[in-house]
Order: sequence, then C-alpha cells, then structure tokens
Amino acid sequence: MGNKAEYPVHPRPSCHAVVSDGDRVLLVQRGGEPFRGWWGLPGGAVELGETVAEALRREVREETGLEVEIERFLMYKDAVNRDETDRVRFHYVILFFSARPVGGTLRASDDAAQALWVPRHRLSDYRLVPGTEQVLAAWEATR
Repeated sequence: MGNKAEYPVHPRPSCHAVVSDGDRVLLVQRGGEPFRGWWGLPGGAVELGETVAEALRREVREETGLEVEIERFLMYKDAVNRDETDRVRFHYVILFFSARPVGGTLRASDDAAQALWVPRHRLSDYRLVPGTEQVLAAWEATR
C-alpha cells in the first residue's frame, strides 16, 4: 500500500469521480476512516508509479466493480484532517473528475461498505462527506 495514510509526513495525492449514468450518480459508503459510514464519491490514493487516470480507474473498479471512462477534470480540494492535539491525521490533495460507466457489475468491495446508484434529486438524503456537494455542483455546471 505504500506510505501510511494516517499521520503522514507529506500530503498524498488522491482522485475521485462523479460517475454518472443518465440521471443517477454513483455513491459509496466509506468503510474506513476518515468519515467511516458517510457517503461519498468513489476513488482513492494515487500509488507510486501510477498516473492519476490509472489510479482513478483502478480505485473505482476496486470499490464498485465498474469500469469507467474519464470524461473531464472538475476541480481539486485540499483535505486536511487534524486530531484533538492539532496534529495532521490525514492530508490529501484530491483531484475530482467526471466519468461514465463502460463495463463491469456494481458491487461494493475494497474499503467501500456499500455502492449505490442514487437519483440526482435524492443525493441530499445521504450523509455526504464534507465537500461532496461542492464537487457535485461543479459537475452539474458541466452538464
């Protein structure tokens, strides 16, 4: 897995996708920290020697079983999480893309507890990882 994600010595690059199929968006329920149990976009860390595009396709496949085609870059976000002593517990620089499914069968695995297609108008029914609404707004602006 490379560098330890918790209490890192430097920021880790990460990538996530708004995977859409018509009027539905793919959400995954996080199985690990940070934000265990919250809902977010599939994705994860870029590993050494891997391009961002390779990492995004791998992470979506590992978490959801789906193969995706990346459409466009949406935005980036700095995600810094500190513990009660103000020490940096997690630090990711997250790149967000839009993507569409091109194969595979939906099934949650890896560190996703669940994976669901959610109609756009129902996204607010889910406890979303902070910042997800901003990414979804950037995605909506490109549609």
